[in-house]
Order: sequence, then structure tokens, then C-alpha cells
Amino acid sequence: MDWETHARCLADEVVRPESRWYEPLATTPRHLFVPRWWESSARGWELRDGLADAEAWAKAAYADRTLVTRAGALHADDAQPGAVAQGFPTSSSTLPGLVVAMYRHAMLTDDCRVLVTTGSGYGTALMCRRLGDDQVTSVDVDRQLVKLAGDRLDGMGLRPRLEVADITGPLPGEYDRIISTVSVRPLPASWLRALRPGGRLVTTIAGTGLVLTADKQADGGAVGRIEQAPAGFMRTRQGADYEPVTAEVWAVAERGDGEEVSTDRYPLLLPSDAWDVMSMLALEVPGVECRSQEDGNTRTVWLLHADGSWARATATSFLGSPTVRQGGPRRLWRELERIRHRLNRSGTLPVYGARANISPDGTVVLSRGGWTATV
Repeated sequence: MDWETHARCLADEVVRPESRWYEPLATTPRHLFVPRWWESSARGWELRDGLADAEAWAKAAYADRTLVTRAGALHADDAQPGAVAQGFPTSSSTLPGLVVAMYRHAMLTDDCRVLVTTGSGYGTALMCRRLGDDQVTSVDVDRQLVKLAGDRLDGMGLRPRLEVADITGPLPGEYDRIISTVSVRPLPASWLRALRPGGRLVTTIAGTGLVLTADKQADGGAVGRIEQAPAGFMRTRQGADYEPVTAEVWAVAERGDGEEVSTDRYPLLLPSDAWDVMSMLALEVPGVECRSQEDGNTRTVWLLHADGSWARATATSFLGSPTVRQGGPRRLWRELERIRHRLNRSGTLPVYGARANISPDGTVVLSRGGWTATV
């Protein structure tokens, strides 16, 4: 594979030639970090093997797109040919443009000591190319992922400090920057302890599209903001897979009659299609999960929560008013309607550009105008 040409084309797509990220992008063989990956299909996650199709491998690896490397508890490297996996994506090689965007939010200096998250190892490689591997620590909760990434980085002559660690717990050192390409909620207090005075953290709030940047203050807390550009990352996990909403909730929500039936005034929306709406909903109802299904002209959207709350909205045309059925202790669709009322009235939602005040224990208070939310 003429990967250098592909990598340079990727660099041209993501940044300008004078950017300090141009050479890292243009000289890092991303395909080595994703020899196999999963692609979504109607059957689940279907395995793609780069060694079996070099052209498809190059096209996927050097596109500015995310490649899922682990689905459920099954890593693509361990799957048998023709395998189909089920479950949520649990690790990936994030689209390079988003990785670089998160790194840019960190406002790096050449002498920064940085902690990043491992995943496939590609983002770690970019940071090593930018700063030097002796200034980079990379952590992941999954021992296998750390081993695979370490082997691939070593093959490139890059030897950052790699640690198997839960990023929500104690961190293995002190840093000028902490950049997490997994999402968190709550913000780990250990990050504030590990940040040096004046250090900066960059992360996303789990369940939302909100990028949080904050600088450490003298009192041990931090002050920052929600950046204007959205981003989405997998949330942290401690086990082999994520805990889904209980099967009992889904069994009722899928076809149940509900305790309340109404007609929504707005056209049917899948909240995850609108980052600001989804972010507000996730702040108001932490842990809410969205699902959708299309059958011809009929589209159905579900909101689910582990406390037993659920909502199911069905519409038979793109602009038609959906019929909404709800059950459980909370009316989830009513929460969504309230957010859409605010958006319709104001033309915007206050989540992006909000100020963030973070106490030393990791409590985040977002505010903008008269709106506040505690994370």
C-alpha cells in the first residue's frame, strides 16, 4: 500500500499545510492501527479485514471517519472471518479531524506533558509526533487495547508511557494537559489533582455533544466553557461492555400501550440527530437512551431510562404529528417537548458557549444567561 500518499491526502483534508498537525497526520500510518474493523449493517456489526482487500483498507483508514474496532466485548482483531458482532461500539479509531480538534482545544505548548486516551493508539501516535513520545502518557481501561496499541507504536519507533488504568480513577502522574477522547460524567476529581497549576483539561460530557475545556485554578478547581463545536465520544466503561437499559424496560416500551397517550405538536425528531437538543435532554435526564426504527413511511422513536420510564413516538409521514405513548415514573417525551418549546421560542439553546465552573471535587456547574445545570 502506498500509504504515504493516502496519509498526505488525509492531512490536506483535515488541516492547512502550515499547521503543526500536518506532519503528524501525513507521516502516521493509520492503517497499521486498524487492520480490521467493524461496519454497521442490518445484521449487526460486520467484520472488514484490510489484509483481504488493500484498496478498501486504504480507503477506510485514510478517510476522515471513525472506524469501530471493538463491538460489545469482541475486538475485530480476535474475530473469525465472516463474523457479525452485536452490541454497542466499545472502542474505535476516532476520525482524525475530531482527534486533532480535541488536541487543538488543549492549547498545547512544546514543553507540555500530556495525558491522552489510548483506544486504537492512532491518536497517541499523532500526539507523539507532535510533542515527542517522552512527553506523552496514554491510558486505557482495556489491557488488550493497551497491548495492541503498544506493539503498533513500538513498531513505529514510538514509546510513550502506556498504562492500563481507569481514567475516572487515580492517574499515573501529573500533567499540563489532560485530553480525553472518551466521554465522562461526572468529571473525575482525580483529573484536577493530576493537573499542574494552570493546566488544562479537554473532554466531552457523556450522553451529550458538549466539549468541555477548563483551566485549573489556584483553589484546585477549574474554570472554562463549553466549546461551540459539538463532538461525540463513547463514554467510559469499567467492564467488558456497556450496561444497556434493562431488557424489562425495552420489552414494555417496544409495544406497550403506556399510561399516557398524546399527539406531539412537532414533527418527529430523533434527538441524537440534533446535538443541541440531545445535549439538553441528556443534562436534564442523565442516562436517557434513544432508539429508532423505520418501516416504509412509518418512523418510530423511543426514549428509555433504567428507572423504568419510557416513551414511544410514531409518525407515518416526515412532517406528520407523532402519536406518543409514555409509561413509568417520568414522562420522558414531555421533557423533550419542553426543550423543543424553548428552542422554538428562543431560536437557540444555551448549552453551547456556556460558562463552566468546576469545584475541586469535580462538580461542574454550567451557566449561560439565567440557565444553569449541574453535571
